[in-house]
Order: sequence, then C-alpha cells, then structure tokens
Amino acid sequence: MKFLVTLLLSGFLLPALAQQRQFDAHSLSLPKELEYYDNQFSGLSVADGKLLLLSESRLQDKAEAKLYAVALADLDRQLADTTYVLPYQKLPLTNLAALRAKMTALGQRYEGLEAMLVAKDAVYFSVETATPSTNCYLLKGHLGPSAVVLDTTFLLPLAKPVAADGSHIYNAGFEALAKANERLFAFFEFNSFPSQNYAYELAGAAGRGKNPPRPVPFSPLPFRITDMTATGRNHFTAINYFFKGEGDDAVYRTPAADANTKLIADNGVFKNYCRLIDVELKGNAFSWKPLWEFPVPYMSYNWEGIAAYNGGYFIINDKYTPARPYRTTLLYLQAHK
Repeated sequence: MKFLVTLLLSGFLLPALAQQRQFDAHSLSLPKELEYYDNQFSGLSVADGKLLLLSESRLQDKAEAKLYAVALADLDRQLADTTYVLPYQKLPLTNLAALRAKMTALGQRYEGLEAMLVAKDAVYFSVETATPSTNCYLLKGHLGPSAVVLDTTFLLPLAKPVAADGSHIYNAGFEALAKANERLFAFFEFNSFPSQNYAYELAGAAGRGKNPPRPVPFSPLPFRITDMTATGRNHFTAINYFFKGEGDDAVYRTPAADANTKLIADNGVFKNYCRLIDVELKGNAFSWKPLWEFPVPYMSYNWEGIAAYNGGYFIINDKYTPARPYRTTLLYLQAHK
C-alpha cells in the first residue's frame, strides 16, 4: 500500500487512473462518394439533426469546396443495421475561391480548411496555410439548406505562434475551434512551446473580424491537436495524435527523457499514437487530462475530425490509413455504460 501511495504521489500512475472511460469502436459503411480518400475530411460537427463532414477543400489541387451532411437518424439506423445504405447531401461552399484570392494577395498560401464550428445558422472554418506563411485565417459563413455561403468581407488573420528562433512549426495550423459561454476559441496544432502555450480567443468573430485574437493560457500538450468537440460545462474532447514521420515531422517528438516518449517510441523506434483527451476551461485557462487510447487496429489512422453524440463520438480520418488503398473511415465510439 505504501508503494502504491508513493507511485500516486509521484504522478506515475495518474495518466492511467485518469483514463477511466472506455469505448467500443463501430465502423460505419460509407457510400462510395463519401469513402473516396481525396475528400480529405478534416472536421466534423453535429447540427440540426445532421452530422456535417468537412472536406479540406484543397482548391490548389482542383478539389471541390464542399461539406457533406448525413442525418443522425440514418447513422443510428446503420449502427443497428449494417446493411442500410446511408443517404447523404452535398453542400457546396460558395465564395471560397474569392477568399483564397484575398489570402494570396496578402502573400499567404492557402492549403485547406482544417476545423469547423457551427453556431446556430453561422458556421466558422479555420484555414491552414503553407508552413512559411505567417498567418492562418478564420472564415465565417451562413449554413443554408443546400449550401454554405461564405462571407467575403470576413477574413480574420490568425498569427501562427513561432519557435524560440522565430521559425514556423512544420505543417501546423489552427486545427480546432471551440465555443464556451459565447466565447470562440482557436487551438493551434502544436502546443509544446518551452514558454507559455495558448489557445486564442477570437473576440472579433461575432463582428467583422477586426480585433486580434487574445491568448488564453493552455497547459503544455505533447504531439498534435487535430480536432475538438464540446461535451458540456466547459469541457471538450480533443484528438491528440502523433505521426512517426521523419524530417520536419520530428518537431512533434518529445525529448527522450520526457514521460510521454514512452507512448510514441519502443526502444528508440517511433510509432504512431492517438488518444482522446479531456480539455477544460477553468477560470481563464485551459488544462487537459488523458481520456482514452485508441485500440491498436485504429492507432495509426490520421484522425482529423470528432463530434460528440449520445455520450460517444463520431470520428473520421483525412485519408491516411495504416495500409493502402487509402479511404475515408468513419467510426462511432460508443461509451460503455
């Protein structure tokens, strides 16, 4: 008993004890158009009885600007009857090309849409730009029954936080948006800066996007944040993902002596890793704790979108799977009762 107390006080067992929830992963069968890997889905949201699937909309690759809508009732039906074919609706994103042209004129290189947040009939999107670009952007549109119409007058710059030497973090953008008490926040993908890390309150989001984002302290977090969903009472669930890549991707590795390195390396050999974390806004700061590790068969998918539903979560990858051929995979993580 004394040994156990010592371990608890040292914090060695805290991550394991904090990870109390368990889920069963159910794979949903998608129609061919939705399963197509080059949709490169990057976000999910539940709104008006539908699950919205955001395509990265890589205009530079001649991709279509769009999201898809699937009725929650139809998803429930397929979870009960795997032979059921999901109906779906495609919603074009209008005016994205015009907004991309504005970014280009400002010297910033558009790469795609990375996060989505629905607030009544308004919908917000974060834009990722190429690594050398100094800014990402927030867009705002109207979510209608057959399309999303983006506001061409709303283009809020989100300055990328930089490393101590002034360099930009490789392939990092604002991958998650969250709303709490009518406050809108953006979360950067990388949150392992040696000094303070921040989420960013978007004070100008409700207006015309003229006010600069306000930094809100966020506890240091290893690896990447790739999306986030609200779960109530200032709590959010986020995807915390590590890709084992070499080269510039090595910036997301933790130091050898860091306890988190045990999660991503075996005998010095790096491996993909993914978990869910609980993020909490308390006072005027965000903190986090581990929630659930993905089972081994799903650990190496590049999970990019999450949406809370019925005590569990829908979760989707961009296109990357452990083996080719690549395809879109949509899971429902059903919580144990």
